[in-house]
Amino acid sequence: MIIDSLKNSRFAELLHPDFKLVFDYVRTHELSLAAPGRIELKGDDVYINIVQVEGKESADAVLETHEQYIDIQFPLSGVESFGWKGAGDMTSQSRPYDAKDDIAFFEDAPHTFFTLHPGEFAIFFPEDGHAPCIGHGKIKKAIAKVKVVSYDK
Repeated sequence: MIIDSLKNSRFAELLHPDFKLVFDYVRTHELSLAAPGRIELKGDDVYINIVQVEGKESADAVLETHEQYIDIQFPLSGVESFGWKGAGDMTSQSRPYDAKDDIAFFEDAPHTFFTLHPGEFAIFFPEDGHAPCIGHGKIKKAIAKVKVVSYDK
């Protein structure tokens, strides 16, 4: 997992060949004004979902993981907190992995919590269990989905 400010994204952009595409788009578009929905940047390999959710209490947040995509999450309005726990440490799966939706859910409690404000981001790799949408009131956010690249040769 990586937590940082958009002004420092150049370091994160080095980690995946498509991260720069996402950060350039987020920096050059006023996503807080965008309607909810999907924005395709590179077909199914890279896209952004704009969503508006109702914040929930940390006790109600559920850890999730993804296998096919890396999440880059950007709060656009409101403040959002997240729970985190390493996927390798999670033991209590509540919903098995669904390849169609690329998600599995867990009953484990997060190890740590952190908060993001507009202008900040978090990157969740497949190894990162994350519990999003913790907060109060409406939270508008952008969730970039970036296909995992295998570097195995």
